[in-house]
Amino acid sequence: MYCYIARCISFERSVAAKKLPTITKLFWGIGQIGEGVKNSAFNSFLLFYYNQILGVSATLTAIALAVAVLFDAISDPLAGSVSDRFQSRWGRRHPFMAASAAPMGITLFLLFFPPSGMSEVFYFGWVMFFAIAVRTFLTLYHIPHLALGAEMATDYSDRSALFSYGLFFGAIAGYGFWFTMLTFVFSPQPDLPNGMYNADGYPMMAGSAGIIAFVAIMLCVWGTRREIPNLVQAIPARESLSITRIYKELKIAFSSPSYRSIFFGLMLGTVVVSVEAVFTPFMGIYFWGLETDQLRWIGIGVLVGLVPGTIAGAYLARVLDKKGCLFIPAAIAITNGNVLIVLRLFEILPENGHWSILPMLIGSSCLAAFVVPVIYITINSMFADISDELELATGERQEGIVYSARAFAGKAAAALGTVVGGFALDIIAFPRNAVPGAVDADVIFNLGLFQGPLTSVFSLAGLVLYLGYKLSRSRHEEIAMALARRKEASAMVDIAEPESA
Repeated sequence: MYCYIARCISFERSVAAKKLPTITKLFWGIGQIGEGVKNSAFNSFLLFYYNQILGVSATLTAIALAVAVLFDAISDPLAGSVSDRFQSRWGRRHPFMAASAAPMGITLFLLFFPPSGMSEVFYFGWVMFFAIAVRTFLTLYHIPHLALGAEMATDYSDRSALFSYGLFFGAIAGYGFWFTMLTFVFSPQPDLPNGMYNADGYPMMAGSAGIIAFVAIMLCVWGTRREIPNLVQAIPARESLSITRIYKELKIAFSSPSYRSIFFGLMLGTVVVSVEAVFTPFMGIYFWGLETDQLRWIGIGVLVGLVPGTIAGAYLARVLDKKGCLFIPAAIAITNGNVLIVLRLFEILPENGHWSILPMLIGSSCLAAFVVPVIYITINSMFADISDELELATGERQEGIVYSARAFAGKAAAALGTVVGGFALDIIAFPRNAVPGAVDADVIFNLGLFQGPLTSVFSLAGLVLYLGYKLSRSRHEEIAMALARRKEASAMVDIAEPESA
């Protein structure tokens, strides 16, 4: 009897939410560096390279990237479902993460290294094929990585702390990569005042991104391996892998009102972020009249705001419900993203070239970097809490499916934003191989109009959707207690059977 009671007490202690070691959080966060540099290459350089350097239609390039997302509609839930059920001595997630590293780095390099002197149709096929490849290999890493984070961190606040590490490293990598490339690869030359038009720099940029991504992913796999014995083991699927099974698993995820509100809100917000990313080099060079060596300092503003923003994202989850941690920063981000653009459109700001323009842009980017980490840290933590809610309802953990739908929402919205950005460039008749200072004023005005007020309609709609999130701190505590009681009862049965035997 004494042995039986001791085992029960031991189990009660084990089901309590465990705080992850800092070193584990650190290595998990390092893994986001790979995605950060990939996103920087895709969002800030890809469309500009194919449109302004290779002369491919912005619409055609955007369509190629949109086609790549159609493959994500299959690969994302497939990766989530398979990794949820995968069994190996290395756990459910680590094998997929390790397998993705080298192929993603190689295909990212090849995306920016097409043969020279080919037709527009050839470049369309090239960007589409390698965009599909990069995104597919990213899926093999990204979804298991997010699911691993939700598995490892079980405490309400500790989850936000873990995801703050990922956001920090991912953002540092993305903007740090942008600054480094503009400083050392795309720096102005005597015969090329704007370094973004240095065609030879793009393969070097992509090769660097590929190597960094490979190293970061492998460090993440190595540094989190000690948690494998502590993770939930895969439960064999009741039916074999099929479209029907994946559909049923997705249906379970979307049965949660909280999941639906965050899923669709995230989609709308990501559309805007993606449009802004496509327009970033065009806005900096043409709308604000900045040179490459000035443009890079905006990224420094981001890095300055990022550290306190990441700390705030982890801290606010301890004192506020997550809905407040999401809604308030999102409202600030929308306002901040429009103020300077609207002031310029109404000709309230000084003319381009005035000393005050660059400091104002750096300040705006610094504020954005403070609030945006709070938003994404909170959203990722919310999805982990929703996984607990679904486990209570179904009896199964399926973080992979939950995060696959989240990942697809982000990537689909990002692709849609790229398509919108590409169409917008053609709609406003933005010239290919444009010369800074020689673009028509009406075209520049319309560029700012798309970047600011028009896309904010999507942001505001997403803000309204976030209000539908239902999992407060107290509700999550109830769910966690119910799950603990269920596991305790199951353990008691397992313990009692050997004792009775």
